[in-house]
Amino acid sequence: MRNLDKYRYEYASHRVEELLPLVTEDMPATHPLAVELAIMSDVVIAYEKKHYPIGKPTTAQIIQMSLEENGLSQKELAQKIGVSPSRINDYVTGRAEPTLRVARLLCANLGIAPALLLGM
Repeated sequence: MRNLDKYRYEYASHRVEELLPLVTEDMPATHPLAVELAIMSDVVIAYEKKHYPIGKPTTAQIIQMSLEENGLSQKELAQKIGVSPSRINDYVTGRAEPTLRVARLLCANLGIAPALLLGM
């Protein structure tokens, strides 16, 4: 059964690649190619959710990604929010979790949604 699932996934992935250039924005959703693309996409999504689940990022990962996205160094962030650079490093490496006050400052300065940082 597992080999059949993998075969279906591989076929659907290949077919999605073929259909993407053919299905346009102005094509009705009922067009046979659009319907096929939707079905093949569902097969790919279901397989990937089952076999390649993506977990929620850790607080450390969120902070690190946000630093990179904002082009900030740990030292620059530390200066902006009034903590030591070593403390920021503790957050980025996962050795420490920010307090609520610091979490609020991180969200404000890095553009992080508070719910994301709180793990919601």
